[in-house]
Order: sequence, then structure tokens, then C-alpha cells
Amino acid sequence: MLVGMTLEDLVRLRRARDVMDRDYARPLDVPALARVALMSPGHFSRSFRAAFGETPYNYLMTRRVERAKALLRRGDMNVTEVCLAVGSTSLGSFSSRFTELVGETPSAYRARRHEAGAAIPACVAKIRTRPVRIGEAKSAAAS
Repeated sequence: MLVGMTLEDLVRLRRARDVMDRDYARPLDVPALARVALMSPGHFSRSFRAAFGETPYNYLMTRRVERAKALLRRGDMNVTEVCLAVGSTSLGSFSSRFTELVGETPSAYRARRHEAGAAIPACVAKIRTRPVRIGEAKSAAAS
């Protein structure tokens, strides 16, 4: 168990993470998520990072980019529609984060072919297509 964290704390953090997984398209912020976890915003942010290895904001944006990738692969929505569908309110911020995590712009991702992954089961595709920050991918490859 993490130092200074009780099992009850971990359960509450998991509850907040489940809200992000389920309601990623809703406006979610640290104070709202902290209320779900029954913690102060500062304590929630520190505890979430200690438990899951990333900030609540980064976790939420990764979920949004994962969903955006799926919507862009379908090809029936433009980038702005996808941006709004996944809960982002700024096209510029969404595009910057998408590019940071995926390594290409949302438009470039949407434009390229995605048939190679069509036969992969959804549970495997989720892991294989999970966005990873470019710096993390390079350091993992070097290990």
C-alpha cells in the first residue's frame, strides 16, 4: 500500500477515476472530482498522482484523447465535432494535447488509413492505441 494512504483513500480515489472514465465528456475539474473522493482539492491531486502516477488532469485528457482517436478513426465527424464530443472546449488546447500524446495532429490522424487495427479485439486495441506522451515513449523504448 502507498505510504500514508489507507485502503479507504484508495477506494475513494478509484471512485473519482471511474467518474473520469465514464463521464470524460462532462466538464470535470479537480474540485468536483475531489468532492467525489471526499477530499480537499489539494489532497486529492497529490493523492491521485501518488496512487496512479499522473495528475487528475493528465489522466482525464488521456481518456479524452483515447475516445477522440476512436471517433476520428470512424471518419464521420470532423476534428471540431470530435473535440466537443469528448468534452474539450478549446480546439487549440485539444489539438495541442492530442499532438503531444499521439505524435500527430488530429487532422493527420483522421486522414490516414486505420484498417490494420480493424481486426484487433477492442480490449487489445484499447491498450495498443492508448496515447502515451512522446517523452515517455522515447524513454520506454530506450529501457
